[in-house]
Amino acid sequence: MDEMLSWGTKLARPARYDVLFEPVKIGPVTARNRFYQVPHCNGMGYRDPTALAHMRGVKAEGGWAVVCTEQVELHHTSEITPFIELRLWDDRDIPALARMADKIHEHGSLAGIELAYNGMNGSNLYSREVPMGPAHLPVATFMYDPVQARRMDKEDIANVRKWHLAAVKRAKLAGFDLIYVYAAHALGFLHHFLSRRYNQRTDEYGGPIENRIRLLREITEETKDAVGDTCAVPVRISVDELLGEGGLYKEEVEDMIGLMADLPDLWDVTLAGWENDSRTSRFSEEGAQEPFIEGIKRLTSKPVVGVGRYTSVDRMVSLVNKGILDMIGAARPSIADPFLPKKIEEGRFDDIRECIGCNICVSGDFTQSPIRCTQNPTMAEEWRKGWHPEKIRRQQSEKPVLIIGGGPTGLEAAQALGKRGYEVTLAEANKELGGRVLQESRLPGLSAWVRVADYRKLQLNQLANVHIYFDSRLTADDVLGFGIPRVAIATGATWRKDGVGHAFTLPIPIEEGAAVYSPTDVMSGNCPAGARVVVFDDDHYYMGGVMAELMAEKGCDVTYVTPASEASTWTRNTMEQHFIQKRMLEKGIKIRSFTLVKSIGRQETVLACTFTGKQERVAVDAVVLVTARLPNEELLLDLKARQAEWADSGIESIVAIGDAQAPATIAHATYAGHRYAEELDGAPLAEGQLPFKREIAELLPLI
Repeated sequence: MDEMLSWGTKLARPARYDVLFEPVKIGPVTARNRFYQVPHCNGMGYRDPTALAHMRGVKAEGGWAVVCTEQVELHHTSEITPFIELRLWDDRDIPALARMADKIHEHGSLAGIELAYNGMNGSNLYSREVPMGPAHLPVATFMYDPVQARRMDKEDIANVRKWHLAAVKRAKLAGFDLIYVYAAHALGFLHHFLSRRYNQRTDEYGGPIENRIRLLREITEETKDAVGDTCAVPVRISVDELLGEGGLYKEEVEDMIGLMADLPDLWDVTLAGWENDSRTSRFSEEGAQEPFIEGIKRLTSKPVVGVGRYTSVDRMVSLVNKGILDMIGAARPSIADPFLPKKIEEGRFDDIRECIGCNICVSGDFTQSPIRCTQNPTMAEEWRKGWHPEKIRRQQSEKPVLIIGGGPTGLEAAQALGKRGYEVTLAEANKELGGRVLQESRLPGLSAWVRVADYRKLQLNQLANVHIYFDSRLTADDVLGFGIPRVAIATGATWRKDGVGHAFTLPIPIEEGAAVYSPTDVMSGNCPAGARVVVFDDDHYYMGGVMAELMAEKGCDVTYVTPASEASTWTRNTMEQHFIQKRMLEKGIKIRSFTLVKSIGRQETVLACTFTGKQERVAVDAVVLVTARLPNEELLLDLKARQAEWADSGIESIVAIGDAQAPATIAHATYAGHRYAEELDGAPLAEGQLPFKREIAELLPLI
């Protein structure tokens, strides 16, 4: 196996941070510090158990004292297809979960499991069982499934208690140290029993608070009895549904916590639903949950953990010193940097990859694909490709590398190759590194995204073998003249101005002299001057909505047009679509869904219904087209046209990477840069060999 190089120099840690590294007793177990990776989904679950085990194991290696699973389905009568989570339906599921617990234990961390019976949150599309909940109500899923849950009777409640207890015993056998009772996020049946908007019962499980917490208390007591003095039992609860007294609200939940006070071994406090608890940085600052979790500790003597997308070390210390939290909970920051605790412990603050709050990680769960991260391209590739967030293979040759373009792809490739030991020349056409993230971070709500460039610039500053040149817009003659053997072209992409996108694969009619702009124009400072602006969004991620917001902030009368059913529809996968649409409406932006821009004139644009084709003419001063992008491939094509000259110039390979190859997300851009760096000088794949490892389901006998 190739030697792996670690990166980073230990520095003196300021004494004020020592409090974060105090051990915390959680019932019968002890966490070695205050860093707690709360349960989070990942799109791998039962399909990719070994990849998932290694991902969690790397978190433990990085210093998280507690590392938890995602929600784990405890019985086949409640499953959440199409989401791919872990399962503990029967004993056959124990080995996969035990593998994860073992990987976590290898590095001295505690392994936590979040058992979940989703009830009304699961349509049971796989099992085809009838969902159950406290009332006869439609299932509360993200997809508005045409399924209803039936009201649980006393026998049903007794059965779920029995099933939960059986799963607790299996979890203990699998080796977990913390076994959750999950009552949060409106994603589990215990939350549904707590909340009056779901629980309309008149028996001993409904009505006053004491009745609505009865089932939570019973299951918590049964779980504690089953695990004895070997495992801790946390309760995860949402302190507010942000619906006022129409749902769970802070004062009511505080009363519930007060009634159970010291029964659990730890309180894990959240907001509900998941989209409120994990808002993007576009709609929520670091620590946005603090007003809701402040005061919980006075209700219990047991440890309290909470989240807030914390990346500021001083903020973490303040939370502990003020008695707000005992443990710093994290999902997204632990994804962006699995080694965040160890870096703080070693005083390596410039090496921290701060979460940008984009929620591309969440999209893995919603698209049933392995989790990815804009900041951490190794996420979910720890086992599949053997990548590590802090270690990388030593260089395999002395041949230098030229990287053209200092955007997210080029920056990631340069710093990863530099850490491998290669001599790297990075040529940037502009006066500053960052490329698209630098431009996009100046748009409304996206300021945190500049962290993608900031982290990589800090890393490059520590690498004497990486040489950066600004104002260097290279030509084919330049590249051939340098004679650097390996060339990676990371010149990015440019937004189109001809309307080509999902709806139109050929340019739309645009009258000569019409005021048509692209996001590239706008980000370069060339903005519409007229009052009436149409933004045509056929990209469907964040950019169309951001362009509309920006035009509205400039005082324009904005009409947002999209062939989709809603604004920025793909952002359902990042749980922010409803926030985007709300903000647009509040800014006075008119939203025209199921509508196409058919043609653009100097004074008007022609719109058409996507269903009927019926057209209408709308007076406009300018149109911003947010459709598709074209890779900036001119240099690549020039060089390919002169491939016969490569050998004489000492060039062995020239490739386009990232958006210069095919435009995609920033997460894809950093991944592409890292992949180029990881695979350089690697052994070629054998015929038919996959570039990653995978697991295949066992075939049972045909009987």
